[in-house]
Amino acid sequence: MLKIMTTTKIDMLPEIANLIKGLQPNAITAERKIILQPLIDYIQDRAANNQEIRINFICTHNSRRSHLSQVWAQTMATNFGIKNVYCYSGGTEATALFPMVAETLKNQGFQIQKLSDSGNPVYAIKFSENEHPVIGFSKSYENSFNPASQFAAVMTCSQADSGCPFIAGAEKRIPITFEDPKAFDNTPQQEEKYAERSLQIATELFYVFSQIK
Repeated sequence: MLKIMTTTKIDMLPEIANLIKGLQPNAITAERKIILQPLIDYIQDRAANNQEIRINFICTHNSRRSHLSQVWAQTMATNFGIKNVYCYSGGTEATALFPMVAETLKNQGFQIQKLSDSGNPVYAIKFSENEHPVIGFSKSYENSFNPASQFAAVMTCSQADSGCPFIAGAEKRIPITFEDPKAFDNTPQQEEKYAERSLQIATELFYVFSQIK
């Protein structure tokens, strides 16, 4: 059974609040729920023991899926009032946050502020009027911006999962892979497919955090 929203006032940005209301977590397959369960267990164990919950979402280039996962996980933790959740992302190498990811999040209601115009730009990504924004930029998973220990490493692509058999400092390694929207870059379906992937990630992370007691 999905958790009912907490009564704590959360100043979620209106478009995001409406998007969340329209998600359909009941459509997640039983097979997919099995894949998500280790992340639920990790979060629940640390929450039950009043410990900080650090999650580093890792993909090869830290440019698409890992960023979407980081942003939506932080959003859903706040949505369900789960305290002391800190979400990060990284890659097996650093490139840049792909512009369509920022555009997709903006279209879905996030406030996006570009903080730098370098080859690897830095973005502030806000989901709430009063919560600290997610800081988005491409980095390796062991970058000093990310936690060095006491975190779960969530592998969001099969390449990173197979290419990095060991993540230093990770308490738990959890493969939750998503299809890469990059396959639709420079096609008429690009915007649609990025939005579709973002909504899948949002739905699955809604389900994950809805299970935390």
